[in-house]
Amino acid sequence: MSMSVVVHLMGEDAFVGEVDRMPNPNDTFIMLRNIRKKDGKDLPYVTDGATAFLYPWSRISFVETMGEVPGSEVAATGATGTAVLGFFREDGKRR
Repeated sequence: MSMSVVVHLMGEDAFVGEVDRMPNPNDTFIMLRNIRKKDGKDLPYVTDGATAFLYPWSRISFVETMGEVPGSEVAATGATGTAVLGFFREDGKRR
């Protein structure tokens, strides 16, 4: 089952795509399918016929998930919202 995500690249406009699974923490890239602008229009830099796109994490600021994340602790407990990753500030406090 694919999940829709909004990908925010550093210095570029965000776009929408689908992921087949949540990335593993050891992954160096994320694989997306059906990428498009947030308004649904085609991205100008995508080649006709391309079906999958690999983006390295070094180019990504953050990724928003749309809907429930399968297997996440929040989804399993029935709590409201979705948590995928914890973020840490430079002072070491967890957000």
